[in-house]
Amino acid sequence: MGASNCIQSEMLHCRSGHNPVMSVPNLKKPLLSNSRAEVVKLSRKCSATEASNRAKSLIVAASPPTEDVLVSTDPLTKKDLVDYLASGCKPKENWRIGTEHEKFGFQTDSLRPIRYDQIAELLNGIAERFDWERIMEGDNIIGLKQGKQSISLEPGGQFELSGAPLETLHQTCAEVNSHLYQVKAVTEEMGIGFLGIGFQPKWGLKDIPIMPKGRYEIMRNYMPKVGTLGLDMMFRTCTVQVNLDFSSEADMIRKFRAGLALQPIATALFANSPFTEGKPNGYLSMRSQIWTDTDNNRAGMLPFVFDDSFGFAEYVNYALDVPMYFVYRQKKYIDCAGMSFRDFMAGKLPCLPGELPNLNDWENHLTTIFPEVRLKRYLEMRGADGGPWRRLCALPALWVGLLYDEISLQNVLDMTADWTAEERQMLRNKVPKSGLKTAFRDGLLKHVAQDVLKLAKEGLERRGFKEVGFLNEVTEVVRTGVTPAERLLDLYHE
Repeated sequence: MGASNCIQSEMLHCRSGHNPVMSVPNLKKPLLSNSRAEVVKLSRKCSATEASNRAKSLIVAASPPTEDVLVSTDPLTKKDLVDYLASGCKPKENWRIGTEHEKFGFQTDSLRPIRYDQIAELLNGIAERFDWERIMEGDNIIGLKQGKQSISLEPGGQFELSGAPLETLHQTCAEVNSHLYQVKAVTEEMGIGFLGIGFQPKWGLKDIPIMPKGRYEIMRNYMPKVGTLGLDMMFRTCTVQVNLDFSSEADMIRKFRAGLALQPIATALFANSPFTEGKPNGYLSMRSQIWTDTDNNRAGMLPFVFDDSFGFAEYVNYALDVPMYFVYRQKKYIDCAGMSFRDFMAGKLPCLPGELPNLNDWENHLTTIFPEVRLKRYLEMRGADGGPWRRLCALPALWVGLLYDEISLQNVLDMTADWTAEERQMLRNKVPKSGLKTAFRDGLLKHVAQDVLKLAKEGLERRGFKEVGFLNEVTEVVRTGVTPAERLLDLYHE
């Protein structure tokens, strides 16, 4: 979902089966802020023989793929970091919808989690049948890429589709359906199924396989130092999220505030993780609860977003103070867990003394921050549990109706304008346990959700794409006040 004035990458494909693909900026487009020169390096070239070798598989470099491509001639300044975020601004006609979802794979005979060797077979099967490019880390396949879609692995093998930026919810749901069809076509022959739910319902941490990805090893070692539930977050949770654009700094601020205020309502509507190791865990969204004690330096409700001074610069200040996880160099992850990006900018990073960051390092650092709404060059709505396919289409429908329609967005801001930081945090704390039955002011959160759903439907209607039907799943939840988790609990008990 890069902006029109951001670096536009084109893929140079080496078809040798060994040489990773480099991502090369299209120099016809301006580079981020025009204040700095960027040197483009190509470390590998494709021979004509390699380029014509159609029989060999396509491979792209392990994510993040661009560490050797952009080399700054000057030290990064704070203005460069602000400009990077601001480069996401784009006119309304260029706004898109990007949906990501994760799911748990299991062996249909034993119900046990699928192993990495089975995941590798699945990825290779999808690549061969449906023409995806492989993404490798060393000798291990860790994902796939096709156009602007990608498939990746979370730490415990959760299977994630990161969808392309699309114009309508019809396209988004078609993309989800196509992905699930492709996965099913391969897995049916392997004795593998997939489960759409927010938290691993049956197996303990010791039962979950560990994926061979360098960044996850660093996170796994660091998590227990900063919270009690970080490993559960990594290995036993699944989410669905939507990524949305903004036109300006002011538009970003309005959407950020609306998204944060209403995120607990989304958590309640999509609550779908009531089981731990085969038994009810006392929560409707265990996934959401886990984030309250994962790493509070990089998670939460970001009350400063509601300050009058908030903007891109203030988010940069926040992100600079979030401890780092890693730096990526020469296709390896260097453990910098707990260190400061501010020190990195001064050349004083203990794990890389004297070295300065580039914009790729900043981009990577932004991906290691996990608030309920996250800012990159777009906004990510991160509060919902994973679920079955109809709900995967409903989550983007809810937020598109609320945030991509000016009237609905203003109504949300008016509705939530007098909510205090304490009230927003109270909802964040209580919703994982009580869902739509959470008491709020003189009623229940269910009553607020009814108003919110009405605004979302009206917003979708004004878009004119006949997208309101994608909210049917949520409509039933709001009508009854019964969350998906409570339906599962009824089935369990009865």
